[in-house]
Amino acid sequence: MELTLDRLTREFGPKIAVDRVSATLTPGVYGLLGANGAGKTTLMRMVCGVLRPTSGEVRYDGASVERMGDAYRALLGYLPQDFGYYPEFTALDFMEYMAALKGLGRRDARDRSLALLERVGLAGEERRRIRTFSGGMRQRLGIAQAVLNDPEVLVLDEPTAGLDPKERVRFRNLIAGFARDKIVLLSTHIVSDVEHIADEILVMRAGSVVLSGPPAGLVAEAEGRVWEAVVPAERADALEAALTVGNVRHEEGGRVLLRYVADEPRVPGSAPAEPTLEDLYLYVFRDGVAGAAAPRAARGSHFKEGRHG
Repeated sequence: MELTLDRLTREFGPKIAVDRVSATLTPGVYGLLGANGAGKTTLMRMVCGVLRPTSGEVRYDGASVERMGDAYRALLGYLPQDFGYYPEFTALDFMEYMAALKGLGRRDARDRSLALLERVGLAGEERRRIRTFSGGMRQRLGIAQAVLNDPEVLVLDEPTAGLDPKERVRFRNLIAGFARDKIVLLSTHIVSDVEHIADEILVMRAGSVVLSGPPAGLVAEAEGRVWEAVVPAERADALEAALTVGNVRHEEGGRVLLRYVADEPRVPGSAPAEPTLEDLYLYVFRDGVAGAAAPRAARGSHFKEGRHG
């Protein structure tokens, strides 16, 4: 079981949304991490066969997914950022409708729908209309429909968007449970969504995957780029505006502890700090620009020479 992204590129006129992305995915959870506008959704849509690449291709076990057609769609589960549903449908109506679209027989559709609704915590809600569901309940219904066909490849585009912290944790646990023996590709701009469940993280910026590897390995990329400094409280606002600050902690005596990312110390008395995945994310996007859909010639490097992953 192997999903290969081979130099995937998607252009919209003169703009490049995804720029020569290559990766090989085997069973496990892959977190596609990037700011809004980095090209994640465009890449996901190409992986699912919804959008044709300008160049490059997606292969499953060596075969082009475009040529596989329905055979690939049969082993694919997809939860788009905004999945469509009929508000007047009940949860069970919706699940059985999606099961029919995926080719399940009526009895199998009913049995699997009820089992999955229970698994995602919607047992007892199957006769309730979807329009009455909270955002978290709708997202749980979304992942239930995505795995109706027991897919080998599960693609989840920003699945925790709009959820409160408690629902995000619940959703991450659900994904981890469904991930056994599957290739799971999950996109997000929220570091905590992937740092504890992803086997590998791909960091996307300006339409390209600029770093990839296990979470612990990526954290090492931020070594020597994370600093802490204690400053007078009256200087904190100006420093926050000038630096890429990850955390501010007020201390006794009118002083503030600033944690920031930079190639070198920018505040007198700064000391190096142990990096986290969030620090790496802040460093990669420290200019505040995701950069997707920018002309290729206009793009610059975000790492200094010799510090690429």
